[in-house]
Amino acid sequence: MKKLLAVLLALVVVFSFASCSKDEAATTTTASSSTTTTTAVAEKEEPLKLGMVTDAGTIDDRSFNQGTYEGVVKAAEELGLESTYLRPSGTTTTDYLTAISDLYDQGYRFIACPGYLFAEAVAQAQEMYPDLKIIIIDDPLSAGIGENTVAITFREHEAGFLAGVATALKLGEGEVGFVGGLEIPSVQKFNWGFQQGVAYANENMGTDIAMNANNFVYSGSFADLALGQQLATAMYDSGVDAIFAAAGGTGVGVINEAKNRRLSGSDVWAIGVDVDQYSVGDMGNGESCILTSAMKDVAGVAYDQAVAAAKGTYNGGVHIELGIAEDRAGIPASNPNLTPEIEEQVAQVVELIKAGEITIQSTGDGLIK
Repeated sequence: MKKLLAVLLALVVVFSFASCSKDEAATTTTASSSTTTTTAVAEKEEPLKLGMVTDAGTIDDRSFNQGTYEGVVKAAEELGLESTYLRPSGTTTTDYLTAISDLYDQGYRFIACPGYLFAEAVAQAQEMYPDLKIIIIDDPLSAGIGENTVAITFREHEAGFLAGVATALKLGEGEVGFVGGLEIPSVQKFNWGFQQGVAYANENMGTDIAMNANNFVYSGSFADLALGQQLATAMYDSGVDAIFAAAGGTGVGVINEAKNRRLSGSDVWAIGVDVDQYSVGDMGNGESCILTSAMKDVAGVAYDQAVAAAKGTYNGGVHIELGIAEDRAGIPASNPNLTPEIEEQVAQVVELIKAGEITIQSTGDGLIK
């Protein structure tokens, strides 16, 4: 009997040990699955961070830099992403490349670079950082566009043309001038288009607007407000009625002088650039000194490319040129300083351009350069 009890006791011990081993095995398997899941989460791709490096001037220039950054910020806010900008210490290739690298080191994998002067820095950055999605606005990167880069240019001469037509129709007769920033292709094309628009209105729409070469100048800066105001003072004093300011922050100086003169009773105007600058010319009395603005959709292209980068539809290695045909250049659809009749006349000109019945040259041949 004692032997039987001993055998039974031994069997119970063996069974218990086996059961315990199965439980441990189950526990070990569960732990292994948990570890695998944790590793997968750790390797999940981080959300894209959207950055921008400013060109010459400041982020609040109410023109090219600000317009581009507003597009980046809009994309970030809609998608719940982080965004920021850096202002380089200068305007050399080294300055721009350093700023791009600083953003990259902070984890930014989309960077917008608005300006012709970025060309060499972007050409180097696209090779240094193959996982960086980078856009350059205002240069086609003719030396070579990397697979991670989108180069965007505008037909500024088309926007300038419409601004010239609208200005001539508003004034009827008188004289116009131009203040540019740096003498670079995008600014030059605004100038040349504006002259052609004024000439078109003179020849086809009954206006009589003079253009004197002395009043078409480049300031050499996008950030000298005082210089812009000084140049505008000289032009208005010489009899100029409206100045097209394609000069970033320097252009704001032109606008400020127009604002002061209108508040003093003088019937002069400024024409804005890049974005609708009507609010920049706000005189505090419900009116603005901005007759119209020659716009290119810098905010829109920055937004579009940032969204594409975030959603996986970014298509690098291309140059995109935009203008009136793509509804990416022109003047504001409405402006309290233009009558409905003038707006309708300008709209008709837009259709003629789209139909190819008006050709606008992108060079300074035969024009004030």
